[in-house]
Amino acid sequence: LAYPLESQLPPLCNPDCLSGANDLVALSYLHEPAVLRSLRRRFLEANTIYTYCGIILVAINPYKPLPIYEEEVIYAYSGRELGDMDPHIFALAEEAYKQMVRFGKSQSLIISGESGAGKTASAKYAMRYFTTIGGCRCDSSMEEKVLASSPAFGNAKTTRNDNSSRFGKYIEIGFSRVHVTGATIKTYLLEKSRVTFQAEAERNYHIFYQLCASATLPELQGLGLPRGGVGGCWGVPHACAVPAGVPEADQLELFSVLAAILHLGNVSVTGSVPLQPSDEALGWFCTLLGVEMVQVTRWLCHRQLVTAGETYLKPLSRQQALDSRDALAKHMYGQVFRWMVSRVNRALRSLEGHHTSIGILDIYGFEMFELNSFEQFCINYANEKLQQLFNLHVFKLEQEEYVAEEIPWVFIDFCDNQLCIELIEGRLGILDLLNEECKMPQGSDGSWAQKLYRTHGSSSYFQKPKRPTDAFIVEYQCAGFVEKNRDTSALLAELFLEEGDGLVSLQSRRSSGLRMADRPSRRSLPGSQKSKKSISSQVRAHLPCPLQFKSSLNRLMEMLGSTTLHYVRCIKPNDGKQPFVFDSRRVVEQLRACGVLETIRISASGYPSRWTYYEFLERYRALVSREELMGADEKQICSLALERLLQDPSKYQCGKRKVFFRAGQVARLEELRYRQLRAACILLQRHLRGWLARRRFGRARAAAVCLQSHARG
Repeated sequence: LAYPLESQLPPLCNPDCLSGANDLVALSYLHEPAVLRSLRRRFLEANTIYTYCGIILVAINPYKPLPIYEEEVIYAYSGRELGDMDPHIFALAEEAYKQMVRFGKSQSLIISGESGAGKTASAKYAMRYFTTIGGCRCDSSMEEKVLASSPAFGNAKTTRNDNSSRFGKYIEIGFSRVHVTGATIKTYLLEKSRVTFQAEAERNYHIFYQLCASATLPELQGLGLPRGGVGGCWGVPHACAVPAGVPEADQLELFSVLAAILHLGNVSVTGSVPLQPSDEALGWFCTLLGVEMVQVTRWLCHRQLVTAGETYLKPLSRQQALDSRDALAKHMYGQVFRWMVSRVNRALRSLEGHHTSIGILDIYGFEMFELNSFEQFCINYANEKLQQLFNLHVFKLEQEEYVAEEIPWVFIDFCDNQLCIELIEGRLGILDLLNEECKMPQGSDGSWAQKLYRTHGSSSYFQKPKRPTDAFIVEYQCAGFVEKNRDTSALLAELFLEEGDGLVSLQSRRSSGLRMADRPSRRSLPGSQKSKKSISSQVRAHLPCPLQFKSSLNRLMEMLGSTTLHYVRCIKPNDGKQPFVFDSRRVVEQLRACGVLETIRISASGYPSRWTYYEFLERYRALVSREELMGADEKQICSLALERLLQDPSKYQCGKRKVFFRAGQVARLEELRYRQLRAACILLQRHLRGWLARRRFGRARAAAVCLQSHARG
């Protein structure tokens, strides 16, 4: 697999019979040119978008609809072993479904890739397979309900994708043995900053454009929206896409809150002059939410400080007031999104619960823009954790288990990102220093950046930019980190938005308005030290041991680690979104980043299937002879049986507690087991049919003798 640097010879080419193979592991010569040529040939010549890479399914976005997802295709893959048919998302879904039914263990599909690579489409087809094969008891339209929860409220136009999901979601489909009973959606890292800022050539969330485009509808004319929309509306141009599960009675309130967010963005702050009551946008905001304008003006332009002896208000600068306004808008939209997902979950909820589940993780991949800030940092941190999980699953645990089982193995080096994660979440790491800076009264982005330079300047994973600016490499602009991590919307959110059963529980305040008595007490004040919790502390993990997680991200890691993992790596073949155009440079970049090339090496040289001796005997006892069952222990019994069944010792290895198989050997054992059980069934049928035939013959003979005796008489 490794070629000496002094060699000037090009890599060897695979035979034509192997080039374009279904599984990249089957290639005789494993190197980047061979892998790339095989994928290119399958994609362009055979129009095949799916290829196996050991335990990974590589999916290349064709950028055009293909007739390979119909119901008859689903049933064609149902019940088939992985590898029996062409690679397909349905084949991987069937493998997950089969393992769940066979072993009673929950499964997870991790779908990753760049924006625009087709992650959401892959999740959609996997859900379609499970609901079709599992015979969804709750609702035949579960797939549509799950998918409808995101396009308008969680998707937006970016430079890479016109319908990019700007949040991560884990869709857990519950099963009662073999039937689908319901589903639950858990969301992660909604990009709330998009509500108040969009980069050049990018847009806000689709729902805002749809809302403006529908402003002429009678029920929306009282929201103060501009007539005629804003142009470029995604989706249905004159209809607001509200997911199923949202009652009509709540929809108008939902639109009112969304319109209030739009008006809040138009509230202007000039110099040190406080907000004016004549501000039309401010008036609409207060009217739609039913709050007093005086209180809104006060808390947008002042910050409440609590000392040991008194409480007083400190005027904010213009920039601080704008930041406070934007923070409130982002918090409100985050609450709307959470409420929307909760309503979808309520519509998909199953009263009977579930025995096992299959989860589908669809989360955006690494992001590197011209300007990267707090949001990209959190997204990339989450992806580093997912990449570490992949490393542990495919590489580290693989090799460590071979050592523990004393299986002969050649170690393969891989890129371990543990040190990078320690730099982010470890003691005195980036997040520790950020949280410390947020607690300082005069904490600033520049002060935090200087602490990073002093603490981590010698780290190989941290680099100070050459030009004099507050940033670090991958270059993240430190501006806004401290303020975003503080989440200054906490006090305003406590004053305006009360979390309850409704979307925004303001109905009780519409008549009386918001009064000073409504402010939270000092003990429960969100800005107080006791209840203060920064955003990054909700993202980071404090890890005394691997099982203790305090954030949603690490709870996700724990959940994934408790299931059997299946990987789908989505590849974007070109940046122009042209159908069946293959840019080799872009493809190989993605193959390197997602670990596909390393997986090829380890899968080809390793033993991907492993069973404990007890599990092997429980499953394949029908293949074991009486003489072999007389062995001293389970290991000896399995060794004797495999020596007879597989014959080639290189196809398997017997460890201390487990038996390891090369790729394809379990399928061969399954075929032998099927033949053995079929022969046993035929033997039983033969004896039963013989007994029935003899009984029928005896009755017929007795009847004939009776007739003959009477006739002769």
